[in-house]
Order: sequence, then structure tokens, then C-alpha cells
Amino acid sequence: MRVSVVIVSRHRPALLRRCLLGLTQQNLPGFEVVVVADPAGIAATQGFSVKTVGFDEPNISAARNLGIGQAGGEVVAFIDDDAVPEPTWLSRLTAPFADFAVMAATGFVRGRNGISFQWKAAWVDADGNDSPLAVDGVTLLPSTPAKAVKTQGTNCAFRRETLAGAGGFDPAFRFFHDETDLNLRLAGQGLTAIVPDAQVHHGFAAGPHRRADRVPKSLHEIAASTVVFLRRHAGGAGVPAQNALTDRERRRALGHMVAGRIEPRDVGRLMATLEAGWADGLSRPLSDLPPLPPPSADFLPLQGPGLRRGLVLSGWRHQAARLEAQARAAVAEGRIVTLVLFTPDARPHWHGFGADGIWRQQGGLFGRAERSAAIFRLWGLAARVDHEIARLCRLRATG
Repeated sequence: MRVSVVIVSRHRPALLRRCLLGLTQQNLPGFEVVVVADPAGIAATQGFSVKTVGFDEPNISAARNLGIGQAGGEVVAFIDDDAVPEPTWLSRLTAPFADFAVMAATGFVRGRNGISFQWKAAWVDADGNDSPLAVDGVTLLPSTPAKAVKTQGTNCAFRRETLAGAGGFDPAFRFFHDETDLNLRLAGQGLTAIVPDAQVHHGFAAGPHRRADRVPKSLHEIAASTVVFLRRHAGGAGVPAQNALTDRERRRALGHMVAGRIEPRDVGRLMATLEAGWADGLSRPLSDLPPLPPPSADFLPLQGPGLRRGLVLSGWRHQAARLEAQARAAVAEGRIVTLVLFTPDARPHWHGFGADGIWRQQGGLFGRAERSAAIFRLWGLAARVDHEIARLCRLRATG
């Protein structure tokens, strides 16, 4: 089974290179990568054996469809440019497709600190509302037009034949509800696999719609996509739905204001963009999506992925220079390296992937890793090291 990975990137070339570097550390060999990006993003792919498609418009659905058009795999996976996959991500995400009843798959997403979860699993209904979905291990579930398993855009995969037959993503969803709309349109065509151990780290980098701290720059596309979604799946978008969206987004804006992230005048400005977006969504045409054509390019495997030896290095921050040198040397040898550096305090832990190809976990010996844990926990160094290494090895399964 051949697999294609599609990445859409716009004005974030450094993050795109980091994502591509993470993909070269996948334990699954022989997959290809299609990058749909602006000129700076295309330039950033130099040195990676990937397919590229030039596109510099703020429409993620249209961009993804261009990527699907170049994808030669039987399965097409998606990841965002500001995300990095765990080394076992793609092999775990695509394994359920060995069952031909499976048409889609999604995994779990780690948040900004790289440890706590940003996203696990959920249902979505025809009004666009999410509800938590508890799973224990790989779970296969059917969807209906009224209630579908939600796939997370930065961590999902689809059988290409099914995806292309449905017309791919609807370009009317330029941002927001794009994959949710697809989930409902694909209902009844097969099972969706939820794969908890297929994980990516997603930091919500700054973009055209929000800042790095997740404060929205504009609510236009959220409102417009909400209207299009309701028109397509809920039979219309009336005043009650508009009021509910307005109330929700006003509360969020006021929360940002109270936290000091925006000024009072910014609240009114944001609500004005929401009102304009609602009107825009009412005017966007709804039409049936024609099937996407077969792939227009030969399959091009990414160079680098495959089984590798793993290495975990750990110590105190004052030992960083020596451990960093060891880590860089090991990466140059082709190993997957995690560097755990502690400080003798209660700083919270952070776990992420660097542009140098090294996974790092940093924090205090007595600090918390999970955000839900106690702020302070008493550890001995050996016990803390054993705990964190065991947790990382369970996640990464690379030794």
C-alpha cells in the first residue's frame, strides 16, 4: 500500500522545513510527500525529495485538492506545516487501511508543551458541534450524515479513491470546518479508524487568522464557514445560529481582553469581522463537487524514512554542552535522538522537535509534565529520569 502525505504551507518556510525533517525520521519507508506552498515554502523544500505545487492563496481546501491531484498513493495523509509527527506516526495511522472497510483514519494531537493533549477523539453532528468520544486502543466506527467521527486536519488520512470520488475538500471552506464537512459527506462509505498512538505535536503557529497565542486576527472565515456548513448539513443558517456564534466568539474575545492580550476596541473590531463573514457565507454558492482526477505525477518516495535506532540522553542543564554534542553526532549517524535536560527546580516540562532534528524535553526535576498534574512533585533524579524515559519510549517505541 503506497502512502502520500500532503502538507499545505503558506508564509511559514522555517516551520515547513522542520515538519519535513520530522517526516524523514518516520519508521515507515517508501511514502511520498506533496507540498503545496507559496514561493518561499517551495524554496524551503530544497534538499528534500518531495513533489511541490505552487499556490499562494488563503484557501486550505483548494490547496489540499491540488495536493491530492499530485498524490500517487492509495492512502493520502495530511499534516499541518506547524506540526511535527512522532517517528511512528504514519505507520500507525495508515495500518488500519489494511482493512478495506476503512476509508479514513485520525490520531491524537499533542499541544504546545508537547506532552498534554490538544485533541483526542470526538463525534461531530450536523450543526458542527463536537462531543468527546472515549476510545481504548485502535477503534473502527461508522459515521452517518447526522453524526460522524471527526478527523483532525493536522493528523488524518483517507483512502484516495474515496476522497477523490467525493470531490475532495470543498473550496467554500477556506478555513475552519473543512475536514468536518468532509467527514459528514463521506458518511456511509466506510469506517473511520481512531488511532490514539498515531500522534503529532502541534503548536498553533501564527497565521493569517490567529496570532501565536491563539488570539484571532479576524473572525471572518470562521463565520463564513459556519454558515456554509449549516446550509449544507443542517438545512440552513438562521438567526439563532448566528446569535449563538456571536455570543460564543464575544465571550472568547472578552476573555482575551481580560487577560490583557487585546484592547477593548479590538473586541468590537473582531465582532465586525464576524458579522461580515456571516454575510459572506450566506452568499457563497453551494454545489455538488465533481470527482477529482487521477494523480498526474509518478509516485516519488521521500528519501530518509525507515527503521532507525533510538537514543535517549539525559542529565542536568549544566551538562547541556556535552549532551548536545552527543545528540548532534548521533543524529548525523541517522539515529532518532531525545535529549532530556533537567533543572533542580519546579519549572514545567516541555517536549518538542528542533530544526536540528533532535527531540528535546526540558523542565524542572520537581516540575509537572502533564498540565493536569500537580505543580510540584518530589522526585529523585534517577526516578524522574526513569519515569520520563519510560513515557517517551512508550510513545515513540524506538528503543
